[in-house]
Amino acid sequence: MAQKGKGKKVRFQGGTVFPITILVVAVLGIALIAYSRTSTQALAVPPQASNSDHWHIAFGIFVCDDWLPNITGTKEGGTTGVPDPEFLATGVHSHDDGVIHYHPYTAAASGQNAKLQRYLDVYDIELSDTKLQMPEDQGGQVFEEGETKCTLEDGKEVDAELRLAVWDDAKNPGDYRILTAGMKNARIDRNGMAMAIFFAPTDVEIVEPPTAAQLDALGAVDTGSAPPTTVAAGTGSTVAGSTVTTTGEPSATTASGVTTTSG
Repeated sequence: MAQKGKGKKVRFQGGTVFPITILVVAVLGIALIAYSRTSTQALAVPPQASNSDHWHIAFGIFVCDDWLPNITGTKEGGTTGVPDPEFLATGVHSHDDGVIHYHPYTAAASGQNAKLQRYLDVYDIELSDTKLQMPEDQGGQVFEEGETKCTLEDGKEVDAELRLAVWDDAKNPGDYRILTAGMKNARIDRNGMAMAIFFAPTDVEIVEPPTAAQLDALGAVDTGSAPPTTVAAGTGSTVAGSTVTTTGEPSATTASGVTTTSG
């Protein structure tokens, strides 16, 4: 029988109906699994704030040749006794000390939502890829690429670029990365970081904000283990021959050494 069967083709009875049916069932099964996973992720509870998250990040804003004053106001109520809504929604604040006190209260500021933007929103600071706008209570200045220029002592106006420098470890000043896009979405994912917004010529030296050197002591204020310490702004790197003095007029010249042009 084996000899007689040589050279003969074996055919499945029923043709191609059975293989096609198996293929359709397999495809439907894969599609249902993918849909189930997507639905589960959509219904999942967002990352919750951890009671152990008590982070401190050195922060500063450098314009042309010097640091702007530290962001002021704790947003916890102050003289009004009414906490800021953004503060209540996140728990993110400062103590006039050049430090982001990142203590998330809710999922809105924790996990994947732990970003620089949470801090900026609390203080109404607007940051895009090309423009930094300070609120009135922080000086009201506007710094925009193509509009605002840094003026040197010899009167020469030079272009400035908006950048964000991020240090994962403030104790390692030589290790940082530069962002020129999506700056407000920079992740805050650990304690002891440093972040600095730079609006300055491209050849300016990138240095940590002045508070980075005393970050441990400044962060300890929140825990009650150390007396308040304030590091003055305006002690950073400079561009040779340029000066800047904050004034607070957003629509005209915003600073001595900073020129805003229209058009």
